[in-house]
Amino acid sequence: MTYYLYHIPGKKIGITKDLKKRVEEQQGYNEGEYEIIMKSDNIEYISEQEIYLQKLCGYRVDETPYNKLKFNKEENDMNINVTEATTTFPCPVNKLKGQLMDNLGMTWHTDHGTFTINEYSIKWIMANIKTSMFNKQRSYVYNKAFARFHDNNQMHDYPSNGHTTRTGGLAPTGMKERSYECCDENNPCVCEPNHRFELIREWADERGLYDKGDVKTQTLKLMEEAGEICKATLKEDRAEIIDGIGDCVVVLTNLAELHGVTIENCIDTAYKVIKNRTGKMVNGTYKKD
Repeated sequence: MTYYLYHIPGKKIGITKDLKKRVEEQQGYNEGEYEIIMKSDNIEYISEQEIYLQKLCGYRVDETPYNKLKFNKEENDMNINVTEATTTFPCPVNKLKGQLMDNLGMTWHTDHGTFTINEYSIKWIMANIKTSMFNKQRSYVYNKAFARFHDNNQMHDYPSNGHTTRTGGLAPTGMKERSYECCDENNPCVCEPNHRFELIREWADERGLYDKGDVKTQTLKLMEEAGEICKATLKEDRAEIIDGIGDCVVVLTNLAELHGVTIENCIDTAYKVIKNRTGKMVNGTYKKD
């Protein structure tokens, strides 16, 4: 069941399961005269938000929250709340993993795609979860970032038993739990490769690079960083070489995003071209046939 939190400017904030019947037919407003603030299948959460916004905006506050009305009594296994930007879970971060494990296989729909809870998405969620600023007993993830993780990792190809790789091979035994903590030269990174790119995209997105960035500027930035690698190589400066290569990867990740593709797609495309290529080494350079 989907519930809509709607706003009639200057009049009220309310909740309904049927916008057309409740707002248009019963209250007499047309499309354009009201706005949808939020939609959710979590009646408890959206009821809390209704009361909060009614108080914040100075509207009449309902004496009985929407979810307490007699005709709205209902139960749900895991009452998540979905908005355009986020998916909110009905528990704090320290209890979320257990809730997710209890709901393996659960799916839900967002404007960015359909998400599924499995062992792999749980790892991503726990690495990216944030505590709600409105309620410390709730936590959330950004749908856009979660959608990238799903798309880039082809979630439907992942096995559910955790013992095989996506291509069907046996996973290494005794492998330690992968960490998503930041790494450095003294603490080698064991993150999933695609997670590194996701961290770069989140960093760039938070700083507005994808909204205001320019592909020409980013291309020039790439040339600048490549020049730094050349200088460092001539000086045999290992630290600067590492820094320069890393900077190039960051710029390439963002440049791909600005062109509407992902760095993972670009790498896959390139590999498909070169994997069967033949040739030979000439003066330190591989020359294709």
